[in-house]
Amino acid sequence: MRKVGRLSRQMSHRLQRHILQALTDRGQSMGEVDTREAWVKIPTPAERAAMRDKGSPYDFGFVPAMGGLLATHPEIGPPFFALYQQIMFAPGALSRAEREMIAAVASAAQDCFY
Repeated sequence: MRKVGRLSRQMSHRLQRHILQALTDRGQSMGEVDTREAWVKIPTPAERAAMRDKGSPYDFGFVPAMGGLLATHPEIGPPFFALYQQIMFAPGALSRAEREMIAAVASAAQDCFY
C-alpha cells in the first residue's frame, strides 16, 4: 500500500506542475482568477434532484459530486452509469458483496474519497 500512496503523491505533484505550466503558458499565476465562463453546463439543483434514482441502493438523498460531474456530459454520463449498473448488479461469478469489496479496496488503494 505504501508504494501506491507514493505513486499517487508523485502523480499529484506531476499534475500540479502541469497545471502550473499551463497557467504560466497562458500568462497567469496560481493566484489569479480565471473570469471566463464555464464551458460545462452544470445541472441546476432541480436537474440534480431529477437525476437521483430513488430506488437505488446508493440513494443518499443527494447526487454525489462525481455523479453530478459525469451527468454534465450527455455522451459520457449515461454510458458510464449503464456500465456501472452492469458491473455492480448484472448476474455474474461474483456476489454483490464481493463486487462492493473490490470497489472499496480499489478506492482505498488510490486514496479515493469514494
